[in-house]
Amino acid sequence: MRVALLGLGGIAPRHVAAIKSLGHDLIAGVGRDPARTQAFVDQHGGEPFIELDAMIDRTAPDLLIATLPPFARDGEIEHAASRGVHLLVEKPIALDIAAAEAMTAAVQRAGVIGAVGFMYRHGDAVKAWRVADTGLAGLYAGAYHCNALHAAWWREQAKSGGQMLEQVIHQVDLVRYLMGDPDTVYARRANLFHGSVVGYDIEDVSAIVFGWDDGRIATLNASNAATPGVWHKEWQIYAERMTGRFSSWNEAIFTPTAPDASPVSIFGDQDPFAAQLADVIQAIEERRAPLVTLRGATDTLRLALAARQSADESREIRLSDA
Repeated sequence: MRVALLGLGGIAPRHVAAIKSLGHDLIAGVGRDPARTQAFVDQHGGEPFIELDAMIDRTAPDLLIATLPPFARDGEIEHAASRGVHLLVEKPIALDIAAAEAMTAAVQRAGVIGAVGFMYRHGDAVKAWRVADTGLAGLYAGAYHCNALHAAWWREQAKSGGQMLEQVIHQVDLVRYLMGDPDTVYARRANLFHGSVVGYDIEDVSAIVFGWDDGRIATLNASNAATPGVWHKEWQIYAERMTGRFSSWNEAIFTPTAPDASPVSIFGDQDPFAAQLADVIQAIEERRAPLVTLRGATDTLRLALAARQSADESREIRLSDA
């Protein structure tokens, strides 16, 4: 499989490692700065390009992994699809539904495979929960905490969408994947600790409550005010016949609710970037849908946007109206 990268920022080396771990070739990297692009391919392989069309014409990639942040995308996804190139797009798919729908429609028109990088779904513990005899899941409680200034664009809502859209959206996607689409959302968010940081206009604390009309609940809390240098991600799921306590996508303890049942520990070593890439490549070869389609990623984006709207308007939102 001939794989190219569009966008050579901080997440790109993780994708390169996944490509090489599966025995495929990185044939090209497309960046905006010639010197940085050359330095990237000198380290990771492939040919350097500044123009997307020039790369496609010269190297004929089977798959393009687009790691550009959403604010920096300007029709490249749609254009690559029109050239017959399959796509793996980093999350979030977009910062608004109109842009997400345009990408989805372009992929459908072109008949190519399009996937989005919600890699949590590919972890060993998440996969194990999906096939376990859990019964109905009634409560999901998730958390995402860090403490870093990140890139300058990450701190601006107009470019990142805020922490809800840029980071917490991973857990929003897990809520959909493991419990289904909710009916309502209520959220709060604030910038409590970074008001003096120039250009930092997004939230650094937030909480989301998703609700289902049958009574089920999912809660997510997040901050960019926790231990510096530590990305703390965890979630618990309380189901009819089992409780799952996840410390990562690969590690969890499953405790059955039956009397005298023993907990089961999951300690996986799956690289979720490699697993999601393998799924996309298999989808291309088998002409099937990948685990996370652009349509599915648009539905996840819709939930995250509704949560942000709820926080900004201080009201519960019925998702059928969002």
